[in-house]
Formats: sequence, structure tokens, C-alpha cells
Amino acid sequence: MAAPMGMRGVPATEKARDFRGTLIKLFHYIAEERSRLIVAVVSAILSVAFNVMGPRVLGNATTALFEGISAKVAGTGDVDFSNVGHILGIALTIYLGSSFLNLVQGWLMAGITQRVCYRLRRQIVEKIGRMPLGYFETHAVGDVLSRVTNDVDTLGQSLNQSVTQLITSIAQIAGVAIQMLLLSVTLAGVTFLTVPLSLIMVVLIVRASQRYFRRQQTFLGEADGIIEESFSGQTVIQVFNRERRAVSEFNDVNDRLYISGARSQFLSGLIQPITNTIANLGYVGVVVVGALLTIAGSIRIGDVQAFMQYVRNFTWPITQLSQVSNMLQMMSAAAERVFEFLAEREEGADATTPERVSSDGSVRFEHVRFGYVPDKTIIHDFSCDVPPASTVAIVGPTGAGKSTLMKLLMRFYDVDDGRILVNGVDVRDYARSDLRRNFAMVLQDTWLFKGSVRDNIRYGKADATDEEVERAAAAAFADHFIRTLPGGYEFELNEEASNVSQGQKQLLTIARAVLADRPILILDEATSNVDTRTEERIQRAMDNLMRGRTSFVIAHRLSTIREANTILVLRDGDIVERGTHTELLSKGGFYAELYNSQFKAAV
Repeated sequence: MAAPMGMRGVPATEKARDFRGTLIKLFHYIAEERSRLIVAVVSAILSVAFNVMGPRVLGNATTALFEGISAKVAGTGDVDFSNVGHILGIALTIYLGSSFLNLVQGWLMAGITQRVCYRLRRQIVEKIGRMPLGYFETHAVGDVLSRVTNDVDTLGQSLNQSVTQLITSIAQIAGVAIQMLLLSVTLAGVTFLTVPLSLIMVVLIVRASQRYFRRQQTFLGEADGIIEESFSGQTVIQVFNRERRAVSEFNDVNDRLYISGARSQFLSGLIQPITNTIANLGYVGVVVVGALLTIAGSIRIGDVQAFMQYVRNFTWPITQLSQVSNMLQMMSAAAERVFEFLAEREEGADATTPERVSSDGSVRFEHVRFGYVPDKTIIHDFSCDVPPASTVAIVGPTGAGKSTLMKLLMRFYDVDDGRILVNGVDVRDYARSDLRRNFAMVLQDTWLFKGSVRDNIRYGKADATDEEVERAAAAAFADHFIRTLPGGYEFELNEEASNVSQGQKQLLTIARAVLADRPILILDEATSNVDTRTEERIQRAMDNLMRGRTSFVIAHRLSTIREANTILVLRDGDIVERGTHTELLSKGGFYAELYNSQFKAAV
């Protein structure tokens, strides 16, 4: 269960990140979709080309009608409806071809973006498995989840829309500009006067809104983190009457998310009305100048009609480009967060496990020194030789380094100095996956997933048969209570496994460790969350589990480790005493003080 919510600070930096660099990195990332992307882009360009031809063809139809009606009024001719019908047929064919090509590029881009999102999600999940444990101890779970969900979704939606809109807008601007110049250089000049003003306004607004888009994605990740922690820690929050504080912390981040979102959307929303206003000024100018040119006989009326359509078709893609800039900002902000995570430091390079390493379960610590941060050493000079099939209990006050030693043993962290040997080989010379095949763990915080009891036990050995699962449960003294559940081994645990008791959870994790059948066992406060009677049952299950295995037992209840072969007493990262339970009590030292303090507290 995640811890209750803590205080979170606002990111110190508010400046925009590498917008251009992130887009380049993204398009390099989708390089394997190059062939489909090229076909989509070509389809988009051809669709625009056909669409641009339409107004001029329709203008020819208007001119033919106008000239025919004028001739009929003058008594010199009539409307050639067959010619008009032929021209309209050409226009219909052009527009149908444009629609078909637009459909093709839309279908291709949808597939491209979904495959990109699929690969990103898969790589993020695979990356999680390669991340050092320290990353998850310093980063909110909700923020990582936000990168997998919100950021990837935002990236996919923006990529799907922005790429094709960017291509079609640029192609349409170029195509319409050519058509306008062919129709009338004068009217084209009137239209082009509005372009620099529109571009200047778009650039100014984009620069102002970029930092707010970045903040929006950052605060969205923080909000997700708080929601996840608040949901998983709801019991603790309610017990300590911290509901108001929880809501207050969420409101604080939510307010910042609201402000950044509102400002980014407001600024980006200004682009369209401003560019429309400027475009309308150009439209009025074209109407006035076009009317004068028509009266002067310098241009045909159908060409003026076509030109007016081209003015709309020219200003529309400029407005679209402003919307594309909005989507590109969102895509860049989301892509930065995704690529940031994918670029995070992973666990050190894996070694190649030496061949034919016998799994005898022997462990040796040689002058181990370690600290989570360089200036603060936790383990100073730890040495210990653990023979196979022996039980070593590690005791000491909170913060003495007990759990840290186990993390070093399984190489969740690497030692700063000294070395740790498993089966006579330095743990740094193992491939991590091969090293960890030597270990089974039973922790204080039980972890069970949503699924059947059988599947949760089988997690220790994926190819185990049903009979093996049931034998492991029997060895862990869990078989009886499992068969009393509705459905027995097929009973479905919920997400928090709250539909079984804490003691039953612990027995299931012990059954999982029994099934795994590893030579080295780590028991970290495995009985600290249960009552005395349940503890006795769990202790018997653990006795079965430890038989014939090298076992490390971390315990605060010192009565549970009386039978250990060796007890190591830690204080501030150093061994201050070692020996059997009887030997340490007879010394009357720190261990005796810890042991006797339990009974004093109980009186």
C-alpha cells in the first residue's frame, strides 16, 4: 500500500524545454513507419492538389453560365448546358478523388499513431523492469502511471492530427497561392499582405503559451500521483482524520493545473479569432478590388468567384497551422516526459553469469560499505560468512541497515566498497536475473495481485502443476483455509487482496516461496503484522520453508529467532554483537537489552 500523501513542491523550472529537439527525436522514433508515413503524406498532398483545382473548375462553370445568360439576353446565343454539365462532372470527380485520398491518409495515420503508442507503452513497461529500485523510492507512482497513460495518449492524438494537418495546410497554402497568382497577381498581392501580420501574431502567441503547456503536463502527473496515493492510502487518511488535508493538497495541485491549463488554452484559443479577423480584412479587400477589376474588364466574373473561394481556402490553412502549433506544443510536452523516463538511468550493465555455478546457498559479506547518497554511509564495514543451509537472524533498531543489507545481497544496489559473494561468486559478476533465481522472499508488506489464489501461489513458479501448488500450500499451512474459501483455490482475490485476512495473505506468500524452491530465503519482518496465534501458525510454515535452505531472518520480535544458528546485532550499520540467542543473552549486552525491552513494554 502506498504511503499517505506527502507535501509536494512545484517544479522550480518554468522555462520551455527543447521543443525542436523533442520533435526531431520523435520523428526519428517513428522512422520504422517511414514507408506508411510517406504514402500518407503523398495522399494528403494529392488530396489537397485535387481540392485546390475545384474552385477554378467551378469558376469556369460560373463563367460559362454568366456568358450564356448574357448572350441569351442580348439575343446572340444561349446557355450551353452540356458544357456546364461537363465542367460540373469534372468538378465532382476532382472532389471525390480528393475525399478518397483524404480517407487513405487518415486510415494510414491512425494505424501509425496507434503502433507508435503501442511501442511506447511497451517500452515504458519494459523500462520499469530495468529501473533501479532507488528510482521508485524517490518518484511518485502516479507520475509514472501518467506517463504511460495521459502522456502517451496526448502524444498519439496530437501526432495523428498534427502531422497530416501540417502537411495539408502547407500544401494548400502553396497550391492556393499558385492558383491565385495564375488568376490575378493584383488580387493575390492584396491577399498576401495579410500573411505576415497573421504569422507574427501566431508566433507571439505560441511563444507565450508554450511554457503553460509544459506546466499543464507536469501538474497533471502530480495530480495523478496524489489521486493514486489518496485512493490506496484511504484507510490511513481516514483513521488520522486527514481528509481535509488530502483534499487541500489535491486542490493545491489542481488549482495550478487549472491555471496552467486555462492560460494555455486561452492563449492558443486567441489564434483562430485573431487570424480570422485579419483574413476577413483581406477578404473585404479582394471583394472591393475584384469588383473594380471586373468593371474594368481585367478579370472574368467566374475568376473573381473562384478567387474569393481561394481567399477562404488560403486563410483557413493558416488558421489550421495555428491549431497545429497548439497540438505540436501538447505533443512536445508529452513526448518530453515520455522520452525523459525512457532516458532515465537503468541498473548497471549486466554481467554474464559464470557457467556451472553450483547453487549451494553460501553467502559471504567482505568489508561491505554502502550509502544511498555519497556523503552518508549506512553500512560501514560489514563482514559475515554464512554457510549453506544455516539460519542468520539480523536484528537491531530501526535504521540500523538490516533491510539495506538484503537489497545489496540481491543487487538492487551495488556496494560502494567490499564485495558480496553468493555461491562463491561476486554478485556483480552475475546477470541480475540469474542472481535473483537464488532467492525467495517473504516480506512484511504482502503483495498479492487480482486473480485466483492458485495463480497467486503459482507466481513463484510459472510452470507449476496444480498438484505442486496444493502441496506448497499444505507445506505453508495454507491449504485448510484456502479450501474453506468460496471456490477454494479458484477464489478470486481483489486488487488489494482485502477479501482475505492479513495472516492468510502472509501464508499465501509463504506458499509462493515454498513453490519457488530457491536455495536462499529472506524473511523480512514476516510476522510483524499478525496476532500471536496467527504468528505461531506462520512460524511453523516458515520453519518448513527454511528447512535445508540458507535463511536470513529480519525480525523485531526477537522471540521468533531463538533457534537461529547466528544472530547478528546491528547498530548504525556495524555488527556490535554476534552469536546464538543463549550466548548473546549471557553477555548482557545490546541484544539482551533489546530482548528484555520487549517484556518490559508488555508489563
